Amino acid sequence: MNIRTILLAGGVALLIAAPLALSDGLVNAAISMLIAALFACAYNLLCGHAGMLSFGHSAYFGVGAFATIHAMNALGGAGLLPTPWMPLAGAAGGLLAGLAAGWFSTQRTGAYFAMITLAIAELLHAIAPQLKGVFGGEAGISSMRMPAWGLTFGSTVEVYYLTLAWVLASLTLLYLLTRTPLGRLALGLRENSHRLRFLGYDVHRISVLVFALSGMFSGIAGGLQVLSNESANYVMFDTSLSAAVVLNTYIGGVHAFLGPALGAALVTFFGYAVSDLTQSWLLYQGALFVLVIMFMPTGLAGLLELAGRFMKQYGGRAVVPGAGLYLLAGLSYAAAVVFLTELLQRLFSQDYRNLARATDAWPWPAVELFGGAWRPTDVLTWLVPAALTALGWGCWRAASAAIGRLRETAAEAPGPQSGTLAERRLT
Repeated sequence: MNIRTILLAGGVALLIAAPLALSDGLVNAAISMLIAALFACAYNLLCGHAGMLSFGHSAYFGVGAFATIHAMNALGGAGLLPTPWMPLAGAAGGLLAGLAAGWFSTQRTGAYFAMITLAIAELLHAIAPQLKGVFGGEAGISSMRMPAWGLTFGSTVEVYYLTLAWVLASLTLLYLLTRTPLGRLALGLRENSHRLRFLGYDVHRISVLVFALSGMFSGIAGGLQVLSNESANYVMFDTSLSAAVVLNTYIGGVHAFLGPALGAALVTFFGYAVSDLTQSWLLYQGALFVLVIMFMPTGLAGLLELAGRFMKQYGGRAVVPGAGLYLLAGLSYAAAVVFLTELLQRLFSQDYRNLARATDAWPWPAVELFGGAWRPTDVLTWLVPAALTALGWGCWRAASAAIGRLRETAAEAPGPQSGTLAERRLT
């Protein structure tokens, strides 16, 4: 049993045991993280695996959500489609919508494909409030989870385990799909679609199938969202949701199967934990995306894979000092950015201007931040982020030097590939 299997089994066990140690609020956050993880992996089937960048994937998430809530109201969670099977309605809705939209979208590639997907999502977002019989207008549509199989589905824990079961089953099917001939052909779409066409494959048909399957799993995620919230609104078609799944996928890493799930879970938890503490949390999320694209194009999953490769090659004890210095550098840079952002956000806010007019400290009263009072005219206020930046720069240089020494030592050490060409031939 390799290390990846052990980590995967440990992660599943942790997810199963999580509700036993979490409050209801954190269990709700965990449900949102699971749904976001499934949506990101469904999107990555199209974007990362097949190389088709969609800017409107909220359309299939939303269609799946409305298909599920209509099924809940029509069937009452009984008969052939009890409450635990309701996401199947979302899967059907996402699949049909994906087939229809995919046939049009995949007629073009590249930027044209991306613009068509964006236009479809915008179209649904625009007409949904007008079609009140289907989408419920601005108020949306609400429903209730009905008991089934001896379960009431009235508690957050029951909804969590239902969501977890669907997410694990869907991720397993997605993974198996990538191992099928269709999954291999999807990789061919990403690498060289012209060669596939030259070999006699119907590239358009393959693209439509991949698009539809991605829409189907996105519809399952939308159905799980409805089961959790017991309501659906046309806001689900908003482009912000499409942008969020793109951010989550690339932050996690598009070239690793569970990379998008990792990115979606972390970003969702970040929003849950930080949104009540600061008004600038979306700025931090956007900055993280820019940094990942610029310096870690393989995402967080690629960073973890790189760390594992270094530890295997040089040994954990040798790598830990450099990794610790890199971590300290990152924390120092982050602290400097957070301090400056929060300080400037308060300085330019309307509340601060009102406070300045109402006190004798005009025009620069002190700002209450991180348990202290920081006056903008004091040199110490600006020395703090400068010192943190300098500390980060110093730690980064020291970490780079430590890793460089490791590589030099490994290159000079005798081994099967070291020494002269004659020595290697003798061995």
